[in-house]
Amino acid sequence: MQLSYQLDEIERAAQHLLDQASTSIIRIDGAMGAGKTTLISAVTKILGVTDTASSPTFSLVNNYQKENEVFYHFDFYRLNHPDEALDFGLEEYLESGNLCFLEWAEKVSTHLPLEYDHFVIKEQKDGSRIIEKIKSLKS
Repeated sequence: MQLSYQLDEIERAAQHLLDQASTSIIRIDGAMGAGKTTLISAVTKILGVTDTASSPTFSLVNNYQKENEVFYHFDFYRLNHPDEALDFGLEEYLESGNLCFLEWAEKVSTHLPLEYDHFVIKEQKDGSRIIEKIKSLKS
């Protein structure tokens, strides 16, 4: 199911993503500047995180905490090889059962589990976005 939204309606898109997700691993694809990090930031706010989510481009992973819950946000853009993700413990994060949001996950697709939620954000000519759930299984 897809949803069209303007950037000032990002909370609606974030709630749509949460409503559509069926696993703890959420892959979000989209072109550079499509709004992946903005969407993840809106999702973390809905989940009750008080810190502002930001892109983990240089750190590769950010964690956000709400009381006893931890959410992970990955950005694999800077990886040169999929196995670099194993060096910082990707598998342990993905197996933790905590929500994991993945940007540029095509760079580590060989290390993704069999089941995960896959969303794509597409920017439209008028500046709006469309978010669409692709599937919940590994490609």
